[in-house]
Amino acid sequence: MLIRKNPNGIDLPFPSEITPREVYEGRRAFLAKVAASAVVGSSLWEMATREAFAQGTVQKLPATRNPAFSTNEKQTSFDDATHYNNFYEFGTDKADPAANAHTLRTRPWTVQIEGEVKKPQTIDLDRLAKLAPLEERIYRLRCVEGWSMVIPWVGYSLSSLIRQVEPTSNAKYIEFTSLADRSQMPGVKSRVLEWPYVEGLRMDEAMHPLTLLTVGMYGQVLPNQNGAPVRIVVPWKYGFKSAKSIVKIRFLRDQPRTAWNGIAPDEYGFYSNVNPNVDHPRWSQGTERRIGEGGLFTPKRKTLLFNGYNEVASLYTGMDLKKFY
Repeated sequence: MLIRKNPNGIDLPFPSEITPREVYEGRRAFLAKVAASAVVGSSLWEMATREAFAQGTVQKLPATRNPAFSTNEKQTSFDDATHYNNFYEFGTDKADPAANAHTLRTRPWTVQIEGEVKKPQTIDLDRLAKLAPLEERIYRLRCVEGWSMVIPWVGYSLSSLIRQVEPTSNAKYIEFTSLADRSQMPGVKSRVLEWPYVEGLRMDEAMHPLTLLTVGMYGQVLPNQNGAPVRIVVPWKYGFKSAKSIVKIRFLRDQPRTAWNGIAPDEYGFYSNVNPNVDHPRWSQGTERRIGEGGLFTPKRKTLLFNGYNEVASLYTGMDLKKFY
């Protein structure tokens, strides 16, 4: 992987648009062999999510499909969605999160809520998951690197949590901070990013019903490599805007300094809405390759503005979406 220096002296990777399928499949086969030798009868998935197992079975989540928020497009396979990931806390290679995330301890887990709210609090995972009925929503996921997936997430609109803590009139933005523990996350020892990973939204974006506080996928608890035990999913933005393994939520007066926008603002805008008319310096955003659809020579799909979620367009009325990328 090529590395460049950003103005702050932090190493930034130059990943290819897509790791060739035969390469990451080969890595998965190798990792499966390692897992089998380490734990007889246990798959890599079982190792990476062992805290979600009860009596040897995956913890299922009671969730009702919400068709109003679900695409009918073919879903990405569970195997692809859990073995082709960007989660730099566990490494920069697409196979690294699945290989390394078994070290993440997801219980006990709490999320601290602070800032411009009337009810600051620390909330544990069990209470967080019960604040609103869980729904399954099948969302398109678009990565800035030019690939995409379709994933059935489990959670509820983030607005349900926001209303519970009662933001003040000063709250204009919301900031999400991910766990950054060197003892659990080997990638945090690297200088790829400034840790902890921080992302943020404008309050009206956070309150939009599409913005999902997520505790599961494919009908079960989140795999560690996919952001366990709690993450955000914002389907009309590039994937890096959806913070994983969240430990703190702050309500702010001013726009927060977020991970990628902070170190490379010329490449990663604060808004980062999916926009086929605004290319990244290294990746065209006009088309995308759907993971699991054929090989590298399969024709690419055209990328849709807002990833096809046109109901959010009113949030940006009057804004120059090329300037505010």
